[in-house]
Amino acid sequence: MTQVDKRIVEFIKKHHVLTLATTYQNTPYCANCFYVYSEEDNILIFTSDYETKHVKDLQKQDIVAGSIVLETTVIGKIQGVQFQGKIFEPKDNLLDKVKKKYLTRFPIAMLMKTTLWVVDLSFLKFTDNRLGFGKKLIWGTIESEKHHEQ
Repeated sequence: MTQVDKRIVEFIKKHHVLTLATTYQNTPYCANCFYVYSEEDNILIFTSDYETKHVKDLQKQDIVAGSIVLETTVIGKIQGVQFQGKIFEPKDNLLDKVKKKYLTRFPIAMLMKTTLWVVDLSFLKFTDNRLGFGKKLIWGTIESEKHHEQ
């Protein structure tokens, strides 16, 4: 797969809260989570407890969607990323790697008993009105489109 456009990477790295959308039995749910982006692995890393609604949902349906947005009322400055990917709980070497990355960005998390999760990104759509009204940069493929291609 092609490399993610640097403008998308820069935007994701600049922010720290994502909205995660899960679904189970046709019931959608959203949660806001602090995250860290690993550019080399193209993954989002966040923490959440097993008892939360979104983690219960993702354990039954591991394809998730979400967004990262810049809050602004100026139409010419609107920016945001919509994403989709497969979510899982990292283990072994990957757990060590993502834990270090997360705790470097959010050291206060050391005091919390929580679980790390990873979204392996398969689709990114970046809207950036600074590049022209409604300008979108797209990377990857939406999960439902993958299944139609097969």
